[in-house]
Amino acid sequence: MSLPELLAQYGYLALFIGALLEGETILILAGFAAFEGYLSFPLVVLTAFCGGTLGDQIYFYLGRYHGAPLLARFPHLAARVQPVNRLIVRYNTALIIGVRFMYGLRIAGPIIIGMSDVSAWRFLVFNVIGATIWAVVIAGVGYLFGPTLHTLLGEIVQYEEKAFLALIGVAVLFGLVRWFVRRRRSP
Repeated sequence: MSLPELLAQYGYLALFIGALLEGETILILAGFAAFEGYLSFPLVVLTAFCGGTLGDQIYFYLGRYHGAPLLARFPHLAARVQPVNRLIVRYNTALIIGVRFMYGLRIAGPIIIGMSDVSAWRFLVFNVIGATIWAVVIAGVGYLFGPTLHTLLGEIVQYEEKAFLALIGVAVLFGLVRWFVRRRRSP
């Protein structure tokens, strides 16, 4: 199966699943794939928006209905509750919009916000705004990085499938290492 066929068949699904989680790396790669013509940039943005919005809504409701048991099970989240609660009180709107851009708080942030007094409707409205900004900006970085990559690497047409698969492999490996390290840190 060639790279275009692989991306056509699974690219948007992989992007949606990645956006449900912490998805920046896969979204940048999808933006680059759109630059290369393998994916549609508007569909990349729409898919990332849907996955990012849904993911954060799920995490918000996890915090709302299962926050205390989650904190007991994952003590590394408990350490982040106080700083985020202080931010929630002071910068409610900006935090909801920007939490997806804060390293290490992409999943924990909505869970902690769900444990706060922020209403579900307020979170939904500002989550949609944040997901829109996030999807356009991060996919745009991947799209705009395309010409630079071609300039730096020269003519890569003959190697582009292998290079793109290697980039995906590195992204998956990075995600697995990150997951493993987090898992080993929690008791």
